[in-house]
Amino acid sequence: MSDATSIRAGVIGWPVSHSRSPLIHAYWLKKYGIAGNYERIAIAPENFAVEFRALAANGFAGVNVTVPHKQAAFKLCDECDGVAARLGAVNTVVITGARFYGSNTDGFGFSENLRLGAPGWQASSGPAVILGAGGAARAVIAALCDAGAPLVRIFNRSRARAEAIARELGGPLEVGDWEQRAAGLADAALLVNCTTLGMRGQPQLEIALDSLPAAALVNDIVYTPLETGLLTRARARGNRTVDGLGMLLHQARPGFSAWFGVMPEVDEGLRRAVMEDQV
Repeated sequence: MSDATSIRAGVIGWPVSHSRSPLIHAYWLKKYGIAGNYERIAIAPENFAVEFRALAANGFAGVNVTVPHKQAAFKLCDECDGVAARLGAVNTVVITGARFYGSNTDGFGFSENLRLGAPGWQASSGPAVILGAGGAARAVIAALCDAGAPLVRIFNRSRARAEAIARELGGPLEVGDWEQRAAGLADAALLVNCTTLGMRGQPQLEIALDSLPAAALVNDIVYTPLETGLLTRARARGNRTVDGLGMLLHQARPGFSAWFGVMPEVDEGLRRAVMEDQV
């Protein structure tokens, strides 16, 4: 329960019961001794506009936004940062008075995860290969372009969707047929799986890694399971790997900082708490 002195924040989605954001923020609130409350808020799409704007009157300092509301939240915010504007999607909202400021921290989470998980790796070191063309892939592609990747190749089961991303984002982007994904690895410095393939309950990601350079970094944004088939195969052949849990945890940090006044750290205790919560 919140009280007059506690800061109120939460996560909105439909459904929202699966979100691990409350666990993450509760961990940090306890760690830093902050009087705050972070809750799940289920909002049906047909009620989103009214209930979203009502958050200010209900005393919220801000919210995270998950599917399917990220694009709708972008349209309803009074102001957005450049990343959110580029992606047309918001996942973090800061409420000041009656004004809503939206940002998108998925790219920050991705970049921080690689920076800490693979010290010394640079986006400028060579081409990146991205599998997938959903919302997470868009954020990853934009982050890599901003970090100086000389080329980003996008392979998606629907080529048209990948081509749409390339047109909308611009930059050094190249789209290939899904069937050519393995051949596209020949000079790659980074491979990122942004699909749900390999996730618990989903089919495995099928991609031959034979042509992937030994120095390439492999990242899978899937974190259930933490050790995906892709990461196991990449590590077995000598590639450095980074799991997907860090992206989830790091993308939550800017919101916590804005609402509760402390930039939190991602530590092993938090990683364990989230993984132990897996069902």
